Amino acid sequence: MSQHKRVSSRQVSSRRSFLKQTVGSAGIAAAGGGLVPYFLTASRAAAATASGDRPLIGCIGLGGQGSWNMELAMKHADVVAVCDVDSNRLAEARQNAGGKADMYDDYRKLLDRKDIQAVSIATPDHWHTKIAIDAMKAGKDVYCEKPLTLTIDEGKKICQVVKETGAVFQVGTQQRSDMDQRFLQAVAIIQSGRLGKVHKVSCAIGNAESSPSIPIVAPPKELNWERWLGQAPLVEYRWQGGKDAEGAEIPYKSRGHYEFRWWYEYSGGKMTDWGAHHVDCACWALGLDKTGPNAVRVDFCEHPVPFEKGYPTLDDRYNTATSFHVVNTFDDEGVELTIRHDTDNGILFEGDKGRLFVSRGKLAGKPVEELTDNPLPADAMRKAYKGSEPVSHMQNFFDCVKNRKEPISDVFSHHRSLTNCHLANIALRLNRNLKWDPVKEAMIGDDEAQSFVAREQRKGYEITV
Repeated sequence: MSQHKRVSSRQVSSRRSFLKQTVGSAGIAAAGGGLVPYFLTASRAAAATASGDRPLIGCIGLGGQGSWNMELAMKHADVVAVCDVDSNRLAEARQNAGGKADMYDDYRKLLDRKDIQAVSIATPDHWHTKIAIDAMKAGKDVYCEKPLTLTIDEGKKICQVVKETGAVFQVGTQQRSDMDQRFLQAVAIIQSGRLGKVHKVSCAIGNAESSPSIPIVAPPKELNWERWLGQAPLVEYRWQGGKDAEGAEIPYKSRGHYEFRWWYEYSGGKMTDWGAHHVDCACWALGLDKTGPNAVRVDFCEHPVPFEKGYPTLDDRYNTATSFHVVNTFDDEGVELTIRHDTDNGILFEGDKGRLFVSRGKLAGKPVEELTDNPLPADAMRKAYKGSEPVSHMQNFFDCVKNRKEPISDVFSHHRSLTNCHLANIALRLNRNLKWDPVKEAMIGDDEAQSFVAREQRKGYEITV
């Protein structure tokens, strides 16, 4: 069996069991952040309907999440092209798409297709920004998995290109739409004033993986490892798994598929993997997704390897933080946002009228209990959902491809929310507190910390806007 055919139980539990679909009608509030020339917006709308009611989509990145997104997209569009640097995943995706989709190992060839109106991107995190920007500049609308970016600077670049091109761009933070709309209901409760003034919110996202030393091995023949690395430094492939000489199972560890999220070179660990969901919903509920914190305080942090000047000193094992407690302070709003590895996974809001806890399996607190006798206004959910009837996350994207309105998870709010996670990771890597200017989006008095707002990119794979 190929090394990369293995599917982690974590993948299954964190995706399909939670991605429940909802039904409803379309309609999203107008996009913010700059005017787009009418002819560009109109031409995109015309392209979206040129082939009839079902637009044509290409899917880039076809691991567990990418395959699931493709399956959801097929309810609303025709998949005519698939792309991956792993030929096994590519062939399997083509078969799952009905056996007729064209296959590409280079996403640029897919983007050259004039008949494709939209793309789904579910590559490792470090590839998201470059592919998304290239797709928008090629005239495509984009559905891209979270976390959208690897750095704060990448988020600023994506926002810039969305404004310039008028692309419809949905970030894959499905908690805004799916999960039985539990998070949406929590947002509606809070925005209706049922908690009063919220002064604290805690996002518990669980601890992360660690590993022993992972040996260097030759990349499997089906994987183009050099292209998989993309903008990241060129390094040897590492993998272990299977069974030992006595038949005992060897724990699966890798520098590649799925496990990329435990390496700062490609992702941000649990901080961005789950933080991209919970911190996003916390900021959405409190209106913090239009600004940023003023300060970041590190109360506790553990990394699986030693760090020096913000960089791991060992390159043979996972390096993202395994446990942490970070507090981001929003001075103007009078709110403290805590991101932590411990306590029950979910979001705890604390206001002067009560507390509310929401997770993928629970919505609890006095304001929830009071709904029986004092239900929310009839339009509360619609107001929280940008004035539209809530639908599934993927349907919301394709509705917006047709009506050219802003999706429920837009890049502007996601960039601001995810900045909290990126800042927390910078503080954890340097093991010190930070001061941040949310208007200038820059560190205050800390050049070393500022250097982590962007990253070096390997020649030939640079992000250009």
